[in-house]
Amino acid sequence: MKRSIPGYHGQYLRVDLTTGRTESVPLDETTLRSFLGGSGLGVAILLKEGAATADPLSPEATLVFAFSPLVGSPLTTSAKFAVVSKSPLTYRINDSLASSGFALAGKKTGHDAIVLVGRAPELSLLIIDENGVRIEPARNLRGCSNREASDQIRQQLGHDYQCATIGPAGEQLVRYATISHDGRHAGRGGSGAVLGSKNLKGIAVRGSQRCEWASPTELIALAKQLSEKSFGPATAKYRELGTASNLLTFNRLNVLPTRNFQQGSFAGANAISPEQLGVARERTRSSCVACTIGCEHLYGLQNGGGQVRLEYENLFALGPLCGIDDPEMVLAASRRCDELGIDTISAGGTIAFAMECAERGYLDEPWLRFGSGSALLKSLDLIVSGEGIGQQLAKGSRQMALELGHDSIKFAPQVKGLEIPGYDPRGLQTMALGFAVGSRGADHNRSGAYEVDFSEAVDRRNVGPESAVLAVETEDKAALMDSLILCKFLRGVFTDFFLESAEMLGLVTGWVVTASELRQTAQRIVTARKRFNILAGWTPAEDTLPDRMLRQPLPEDARSQLSPERLTGLIQAYNVARGWSVDGWLPD
Repeated sequence: MKRSIPGYHGQYLRVDLTTGRTESVPLDETTLRSFLGGSGLGVAILLKEGAATADPLSPEATLVFAFSPLVGSPLTTSAKFAVVSKSPLTYRINDSLASSGFALAGKKTGHDAIVLVGRAPELSLLIIDENGVRIEPARNLRGCSNREASDQIRQQLGHDYQCATIGPAGEQLVRYATISHDGRHAGRGGSGAVLGSKNLKGIAVRGSQRCEWASPTELIALAKQLSEKSFGPATAKYRELGTASNLLTFNRLNVLPTRNFQQGSFAGANAISPEQLGVARERTRSSCVACTIGCEHLYGLQNGGGQVRLEYENLFALGPLCGIDDPEMVLAASRRCDELGIDTISAGGTIAFAMECAERGYLDEPWLRFGSGSALLKSLDLIVSGEGIGQQLAKGSRQMALELGHDSIKFAPQVKGLEIPGYDPRGLQTMALGFAVGSRGADHNRSGAYEVDFSEAVDRRNVGPESAVLAVETEDKAALMDSLILCKFLRGVFTDFFLESAEMLGLVTGWVVTASELRQTAQRIVTARKRFNILAGWTPAEDTLPDRMLRQPLPEDARSQLSPERLTGLIQAYNVARGWSVDGWLPD
């Protein structure tokens, strides 16, 4: 009889949606200790399933919902799950994380992950509960927003079920469609399209199987200490204004991407800042499940239009990036993205790219102009309907540029096909490295190298190869946080993250874990992502930035200039620091 590992169920549920066959696949202790959970366990399962070579929207594609040993524990911010698959936007690894009751209920089904393959014969709902696994028709949910779908599912099954759903964008296979749950989204890179390609409108879970903790008394005491720390100065700005508080800071530093990265500052930034929004309209705070930070800020729309969850990334992408300073339009666009189920960064980045193409005369769309809120809202609707330019916009900026021509790929705001977040890499050059080498593409959550740029360790406008080691450190830390799983906003709470993480994991699992072991685990997970990408067709030429970032300095700050030679040197130093070849290949 196999030994039960505290914190784990020791198996994942594999569902073949084509045949309806389900099986519980064992997870041995070596695999669990090597990859932990979340993003790490997800990529390990994808490699086991041979998912790297499958088309991400084919029945053969694999989609993993992965939990972690900390899910269900009293540790703050631990109620999170990862969605891991091959991206239909980048054709590389994609791992998205989010917080919600779905993580808690999903793990209580008695599995450390839920793995989906195949394709249901019609739009369906997957239900996993104490009675087993079943697939039911969901024709009545077609076209529903995420909120509408979730509400109808709970009315049908019971309010004790937790749901993960796709909106109309996922049904239409928009390449950056998201998966939603409790109004939050997992899906940069298009996991919603992968779920939609499997003819699943959603997954409803309910369970009662709890995992034991190895040292419950000590774990509860540690959780209390961590919760108390989370109320300290390290997280104060997120509680007070949320992540949107970054907007004016980045604008002052001239690293706020504006008008498709043509500028680094936005004249209308103050009008859409959280400081101004909080004066002009109702604002409330909320928290994710099992979180003591409370960084979520919701702002009211005019004329009783409800509330919108506002974060820096959707504020930047739907505001300055598109040249829009009308707060009502930015909030309405963010709300529309939530309803449709599309990623705000990729939506804003692709629309901003199209606006510049129209401005240059490459697109015959005279209505599509920077600064037009009505054009932004119209574009979002067209992305999902597929009408007019919507079919092109739904593919993301890279594919759109390749089809459009005119050398527009030089200013398409993407890396490996994933649209760049709200950090101009010319003025944040360690972050530029993180974007360029990121296995997922341009993503601030998988690198965190901006922490280095905002420290005294480097000159952010003129970084050298020595910064590569610091970038590796932030990436390793992020990989561990995404596999344990913990919220990134806890970073400033830890004195020694790897050491304290070892203590947490040990109290949950009973393993004798060291900081050194967890560093090696993080490195193993990063390497596994790279291995997946190599199997999927990665080449060194992908590790770069758009030509605009390498040929043009920021207009407001001539010192913020990143040459191709400097970026190449940074990438080579990063690869050597990782123990890979200078070009980024894994050793034999």
